[in-house]
Amino acid sequence: MNLFFKHKKKKAESKTSQSEAPLSSLLEQLHKSKDYMQSKATNQRTNVKFSIEYFSTLVNTSIIAEDILPYLLEGEFHTLADLYNLVPTAQVFVTSDTAQIENKILTGCILIKIEGDDKKVALLPATAEVGRSIETLDIEYTIEGPRAAFVESIDQNINLIRTRIPVKELVIEELIVGTFTKTRVAIIYLDGLTNIENIDTMRQRIKEIDMDQITDSHFIEETIVGNHNSPFPQLISTENPAKVASDLVEGKVVVLVNGSPFALLGPTTFISYFVSYEDYLNNWVLSTFIRLLRIIGVTFSILATPLYVAILTYHPEIIPKDLMAPLVSSRETVPFPPILEALFLEFSIELLREAGARLPTKIGQTIGIVGGIVLGTAVVEAGLTSNVLLIFVALGALAAFTTPVYKITSTIRIIRFPFLLFAQLWGLLGIVFCICFFLTHLIQLTSLGRPYMEPIYPPRFNDLKDSIIKAPFAKRYKRPGYLQTQQPIRFRPKDANKMRDIDE
Repeated sequence: MNLFFKHKKKKAESKTSQSEAPLSSLLEQLHKSKDYMQSKATNQRTNVKFSIEYFSTLVNTSIIAEDILPYLLEGEFHTLADLYNLVPTAQVFVTSDTAQIENKILTGCILIKIEGDDKKVALLPATAEVGRSIETLDIEYTIEGPRAAFVESIDQNINLIRTRIPVKELVIEELIVGTFTKTRVAIIYLDGLTNIENIDTMRQRIKEIDMDQITDSHFIEETIVGNHNSPFPQLISTENPAKVASDLVEGKVVVLVNGSPFALLGPTTFISYFVSYEDYLNNWVLSTFIRLLRIIGVTFSILATPLYVAILTYHPEIIPKDLMAPLVSSRETVPFPPILEALFLEFSIELLREAGARLPTKIGQTIGIVGGIVLGTAVVEAGLTSNVLLIFVALGALAAFTTPVYKITSTIRIIRFPFLLFAQLWGLLGIVFCICFFLTHLIQLTSLGRPYMEPIYPPRFNDLKDSIIKAPFAKRYKRPGYLQTQQPIRFRPKDANKMRDIDE
């Protein structure tokens, strides 16, 4: 116990010594950088000599020249305290805390120091806004609906959310994460609606991050998820501000990271990865059909090739007689067993997909199309694989991209290979075993402590109305049960049916 208190005391002493470190040593360290500028001047009225210091790469020099320097040269300026009423800027900080001085300078403030005063300085914000303009959605492209996408500036991204939810209950909490990068991380939620336990869980996990760099939201995601060894994503990553605003009203917690054009949403469920924001802009019948199509497509993508291997290796009696002849003729020149044939094609597809993603856009599209056609034709003509398997692999690769969230597509690409290996080892029994293994894993997964397989497990009938299927709007008057929101009712069901046609 004594050792614990001694350790705590040493930590406190180190923090105190750091904050009380001499200002001269800090400025000496900053002067080592070429972009650190220092200019000396004298006030024309009071003859007070002062210096202005700043990082030229972090500040807007026009703000200094137009909004700060004229007042310092011509105004009534005796002490640093006079700057509160002298300079018309949003904030003026007068401090002797070297930790605060370091933080302010490195985030775009200018330092003003009076000659002869080596203890206190004034800090004035003059941050240069460097970033790209708001563009259209790239990864989550929608045919209908809003198309504005997040950018790398956290302030711009918060603006995109606030314009969609202009209420005082929208709360933004900001944390600084990363010992070297000092990255701004914002936790966003609706006060009085979002479950407090979800907010506390997200806040606590982010505060416990002890890393030297946080340069993207995916660093946060990888650190705060419950199961680090799972191939399944446990938080949704999106570039769509409209989707973020919609999920905030549902009762989810949002995380934004400065420098990242993607927001994190949680808690989430497995079914959420098959739901697109565009589904809510279409008729419920069409949206339900599309969601079922995505689920069937993903199932086909995972099981098509393993079933081919299992049936040809262990269960040829399952094949109908009418299909046996063309299947045998397509494989009569293939010298490899079905498993090697399937692995060869799967790896070829993955190589084409990865090459197309890493090359420049126009070249990548050309390589993907031409490479797929040329390679597929050449492989079949060379007798290295059957044309039947080529059709299955190609359709499976296409079906994997039907999901609106890219991260689950990567997961599907990975889990096909365990299914292939188990199909080779034990046939259909191996595939069933693999299905049971992944279902068990999914049931055990959580997202911010909430069940990942909800509403399938635990079963919740109300949440089925907006998961596998999309019920009409009038039927979805309750928010998802797994979020445990403080306001579970969206609207009164009677109000949704008030408007009737005139002839009724």
